[in-house]
Amino acid sequence: MNSCSSSMTGIDKGISNEELYRPNFHFTPKSGWMNDPNGMFFYKGLYHLYFQYYPDDTVWGPMHWGHATSKDMITWNEEKIALYPDEMGYIFSGSAVVDVNNTSGFGSLNNPPIVAMFTYHDPVKEKTGAIDYQSQAIAYSLDEGMTWTKYKNNPVIKNPNIKDFRDPKMTWDAIHNQWIMVLAADVETKIYRSSNLIDWELASAFGKNLGVHGAPWECPDFFPIKVEGSNETKWVLLQSINPGGPNGGSATQYFVGDFDGKTFSIEETFNQDLNKYGALWVDYGKDNYAGVTWSNIPDADGRKLFIGWMSNWEYANKVPTKNWRSATTIAREIKLINTNGHYRIVSAPVKELDKYVSKTIKKDTIKIDKTTVIIDETSADMSRLDIRFTMNGLKKENYDFILSNKEKNAIHFGINKKDKFFYIDRKNAGQTSFSNDFAKKISVAPITADFDSIDVRVLIDKTSIEVFYDNGKTVMTEIFFSDKPMDSFSIVKANSDFELKNVSINQLKSK
Repeated sequence: MNSCSSSMTGIDKGISNEELYRPNFHFTPKSGWMNDPNGMFFYKGLYHLYFQYYPDDTVWGPMHWGHATSKDMITWNEEKIALYPDEMGYIFSGSAVVDVNNTSGFGSLNNPPIVAMFTYHDPVKEKTGAIDYQSQAIAYSLDEGMTWTKYKNNPVIKNPNIKDFRDPKMTWDAIHNQWIMVLAADVETKIYRSSNLIDWELASAFGKNLGVHGAPWECPDFFPIKVEGSNETKWVLLQSINPGGPNGGSATQYFVGDFDGKTFSIEETFNQDLNKYGALWVDYGKDNYAGVTWSNIPDADGRKLFIGWMSNWEYANKVPTKNWRSATTIAREIKLINTNGHYRIVSAPVKELDKYVSKTIKKDTIKIDKTTVIIDETSADMSRLDIRFTMNGLKKENYDFILSNKEKNAIHFGINKKDKFFYIDRKNAGQTSFSNDFAKKISVAPITADFDSIDVRVLIDKTSIEVFYDNGKTVMTEIFFSDKPMDSFSIVKANSDFELKNVSINQLKSK
């Protein structure tokens, strides 16, 4: 393990870069560069996570598909590289499905193939000035995703003269008995369908004048989901964009509507919300991008499971980790709720995280007096916490939580009810000089409904904080790079008397 560079002032030279920054319970590659998660599927008790990977450096380079497996989406085993670049180009983002009925003919009913679709990015053709340098190709695995064979007749979808034409996400559409695939195509999403995962027909396009634009769309995902507490099924389209996020750089917007097997159309109330807010975002923090869902989750489980890249293109190549770059978010369960005709995604860490609790500290009530320490290093390891509490009787004031250390590093987050926003402020959380964009401003998320009570959940893992407000209706994820481990979690008293209720502080196991 390499110690931090002496040029990084303030960092304790006795703490290695690995110890200070590598997460406890978020996936990171052992070495090299990582960005988008892709190709995710579940099969025979294993969650497979593939990811954009460059093994030879800690900055973006010729893309491979890295590979990791897990039994619970928390503890990950890094596997051999799954797909390498070749004479047709780099291996950009895509997806993978279990072809249970062997519709592709690559395997058999007894040994169904795993079929992956990815974007070939031809850097040689790109340099010539041509715009059709991205196409869609497939590969298949007959050993449950461990090794892959590229299809001999690639590409299966040629470029129709669109510069940004990438990131295919396949899904089995049981409602219409077909394979469907969504593809980012410049400023819209193209929807394809197929009966065999090889021959694809363009069905429709969506989104040219909807949501946030200004940059090419990327990394779509499209799936049906039951509305909580009802028998209603809606379709959700996740659509990432960079730049264009609500707080700068990368972020993922979403749309809710109906799909007739060919065309996706959004709800009128959802369209009104787009007109009001510009977009609705899966996560309002700066560090959750290109997230997609796992395929082949059993019906008996029934969850829609999601993971994102915990970084932002504004500074991803520059963050102060030495041997590796980037981590994934915590795996999350996505649900869809309907509040008075307004559809919203809500999300929460997967329940499997609860199995990693090593001890729990409970407090029925904490009365806030000036700056009140909720917990410090004498009671728990501040680098691996899952904190939950309820805030009651909120007034039109600012409620400021602080994660800090004795080096005077501090990351602030909280609720500004007066001006109606949630926020994260990492300006003084540690290392920021590597990028002018990293802590240029406070990240905010709109408060869209009035409340005087709210549940809050906070995940802390060394260099990341994930805050789930109001049972996951608003989520903010951000990374930070403190000079020493954080050692205190506190709250500043608002102008009026205030208490935290039902405080539960779970320390998570160190792996």
